[in-house]
Amino acid sequence: MILSDRDIKKRLEKDLVIKPLDLKEQLGPSSIDLKLGDEFQVFKLSDHSIIDPKNYEDKELYRRETDSTSIIENTYTTKYKMKKSFIIHPGEFVLGTIKEHVEIPHDLVAAVEGRSSIGRLGIMIHVTAGYIDPGFCGTITLELANVGKFPVMLYPGMRICQLVLYQMTSACEVPYGHKSRNSKYQNQKGVQHSKISRDFA
Repeated sequence: MILSDRDIKKRLEKDLVIKPLDLKEQLGPSSIDLKLGDEFQVFKLSDHSIIDPKNYEDKELYRRETDSTSIIENTYTTKYKMKKSFIIHPGEFVLGTIKEHVEIPHDLVAAVEGRSSIGRLGIMIHVTAGYIDPGFCGTITLELANVGKFPVMLYPGMRICQLVLYQMTSACEVPYGHKSRNSKYQNQKGVQHSKISRDFA
């Protein structure tokens, strides 16, 4: 069951957290628009030929096993002023973030969806990771890709995506962020790279 605007407002008064939030500007009939943050993680051009998920974060191990630098060493994070645009080129993939801090209650799940106006420019908001678990707390990392034929200017502070909220049949027993879970992205701030190598620990 998808929450309507009236249900979203009730949950915001109770236990759903999205800050900062301008309801008049951001609340839709069945979703909440989220704004683009000012931080982007860009992949450098290099002779790097492979990504190894197992050794993604271990720079020394990665160098020994692949005779190359880790993918983390081949990215850089940059911040943009609110009035300055970030240009994403055709075929380019970058990580971005939203402006808002989000906390999802234990009986809701959320999905990040692209806005129609952004999609019509050829911009994908997430590659596959649009699902937000109950109990998640932090900023949401966006996987931005330009599948169009022209460079597109993105402005920090623009409405970039929408958050759709679903009511679960009951509150989950062990939410994301619980100490018994390997919640790699709980309480994240700004852009966060993949931490998939921790799956192999």
